[in-house]
Amino acid sequence: MSDTMQAAVYHGPNDIRIEAVPKPEIGPDEILIKVLNANICGTDLRILHGGHRQYPDGTVRIPGHEVAGEIVEVGENISKYQVGERVFVAPNMGDGDSRATISGNNNLDPNFRAIGINLDGAFAEYMRVPAAAVRQGNVMHIAPDEDPAVAALIEPLACVLRGQNAVNVRSGDVVVVMGAGPIGVMHVMLAKARGAARVVVSEPVENRRAQALELGADRVVDPLNEDLEAVVQEVSGGRGSDVVIVAAPSKPAQESALQIAAIGGRINLFGGLPKDDPFIRFDSNVVHYKELVVTGTTACSTHDCLQAADLVNSGRIDLSKLVTSRFPLSEAEAAFAAAGDGSNLRVSLVP
Repeated sequence: MSDTMQAAVYHGPNDIRIEAVPKPEIGPDEILIKVLNANICGTDLRILHGGHRQYPDGTVRIPGHEVAGEIVEVGENISKYQVGERVFVAPNMGDGDSRATISGNNNLDPNFRAIGINLDGAFAEYMRVPAAAVRQGNVMHIAPDEDPAVAALIEPLACVLRGQNAVNVRSGDVVVVMGAGPIGVMHVMLAKARGAARVVVSEPVENRRAQALELGADRVVDPLNEDLEAVVQEVSGGRGSDVVIVAAPSKPAQESALQIAAIGGRINLFGGLPKDDPFIRFDSNVVHYKELVVTGTTACSTHDCLQAADLVNSGRIDLSKLVTSRFPLSEAEAAFAAAGDGSNLRVSLVP
């Protein structure tokens, strides 16, 4: 086996290079996986364009955190995993003794470590799984016949699950999802699986509205040319939306969420705003008099990933239609372009 591998390496804003780099060596408590699929998400696009705080000037690193692969080497101290098994790897690790990690929220650990974020990640032929990830349960088995590109979607599904848990999406709810990118579509699918009575999607891009309808939305609205509030009133019998999930980095969407929410409604600000323009006009009286609950969620914990893996492995949610393009690792630049042009739900790299 060669001592080098091919990887897509970040060298600076809009500078991703396919290079031969040393194949990772593992310690006695670590695992080496052969990457079968690594998907490109919005965070990866932000990394590419130099907009991620964990990639400061001068960073040279392999991104990629949505990953499924096959175990090719296990450390001598590991007995739970075997060579040849297929696994999904949750990216986030806590430092082990912080309050956040102890409570099961390792994604909120101030000293978090994450594959593809501040550690080398999955846009490569092989990936080292650190001892902390093995110890904390980040390595999760997947069915041998599961499409690894779909298995890699466990991570974004876990983020979606975390958002919906925060607002307790439940049977009979009218749910509005703002934004019909891959995350918005997953919110639609999960809300339907949780028993939502009606799911309305607000999305200005026509082909994404069509995709949302195909994948389970009951109604789609073009917020630039239609009255979203009037549609929500019609669909809900005049009460408004029980749950509003803002799955787009949009200030107008966040502001309008207060207006369309029902009395006692729950709002999740799922999509973060640009760091240099994060403020919105927030009518606190609407929150006060409607008794609204406004929440935010970010990333996902390993426990969120465990729940999402159970959903995917059980077949309860079929994410296969979300993988709309696949590229070899050697064409990573084209893959990033396809992921950013708005025509795909999820682009997968296949080392």
